[in-house]
Amino acid sequence: MKAFVTVAELGSISASAMKLNHLQSNMTAKIKKIETYYSQELFHRSSKGVTLTEPGKKLYHQFKQMLLLWEETEMKMGKSKEKLRVGTMISIGGAMFSEALQKLYESYPDLSVTFKTGSTKYLEEQVILGHLDIAYTIGTLHNKKVHYQKAGLEEMVIIGKGINSNVDFYDYLFGKDVITLSKECLYFTKLDQIYTDHNIEQGEIIEVSDFETLVKFSSIGMGIAIVSRHVANRFNVKDFLEIPSPYKHIDLYLIRRLNHEFSYIEMQLMELSKLA
Repeated sequence: MKAFVTVAELGSISASAMKLNHLQSNMTAKIKKIETYYSQELFHRSSKGVTLTEPGKKLYHQFKQMLLLWEETEMKMGKSKEKLRVGTMISIGGAMFSEALQKLYESYPDLSVTFKTGSTKYLEEQVILGHLDIAYTIGTLHNKKVHYQKAGLEEMVIIGKGINSNVDFYDYLFGKDVITLSKECLYFTKLDQIYTDHNIEQGEIIEVSDFETLVKFSSIGMGIAIVSRHVANRFNVKDFLEIPSPYKHIDLYLIRRLNHEFSYIEMQLMELSKLA
C-alpha cells in the first residue's frame, strides 16, 4: 500500500523507489502485483512518469484512508515516529507555526520535522520532487503538478525612510530605488505592476540576500521595499505605507503534490496553525 500510494503521489516509480529506499525493480514488481490482484490497470505509463487510471484513483483513496488510520493508530500506541515535512515563504517564516509545532511536540515527543523556507519557486520544486509534502506560498506559478488551496491573504506594505501620515502614496514612489530579494520575487512583481500601471518613474533595482538587509537598507534611505505586514512587524518597522487596492493583497496558498492527501499529522498542523 505504501508503495502504491507513494508512486501515485510522486507520479514516478524511480522517485518513489528512492524515497522508500527500494530498488526500482522491486517497486515495479509491487505495482504489478497489485494490478494483477485487482485485474485492472491502475496507472497510465509514459516517458514522463505515471498517472492514475480511474480504478487507480479509487484504490488510491481507499489505500490512503487505510494508511492514515494505521499511522494514527501507531502514533497513539507509541509505535511510530511521525514525520512532518513542511515549507513556507521566508516572509512567513517559522513564527506562525511555532505554537502549533510546540503543541504537536507535546503530544508526539518523537515527531520528526523537516522545515524549509524559500521562494515560491523553490518551495514548489521541493514539493514536486517529494522533498516536502506541503508548503505555504505567496501567489502561484500555476504548475500542473501542484495542487493549490487558498489559505488566506497576505497584506503588503511599503517601507522606506521618511514615511509619515502626510505622505502621498504615489508621490512617495516616484523616482525611488527599489530594494528586493529578487526580480523574480512576487512582491517585486506586485510593486513593479504599480509603477507600470500608474506610469511612475522608477529608480535602480537593488537585490539583497535577506530580509534583514532589505529592511536595514530601506530604513537608512537607500531605497524602498515592498514587504508583507508580517515582515514589517517582525523587524519592528513602525512607519510604513499601506498599499491601495487592488494591489494591497497577495493570496496565500497551501500547496501539495496533485495526488498527495494530507496525513494525520499534517491535518493537525493546519488546524493548530489556523492557516487552512
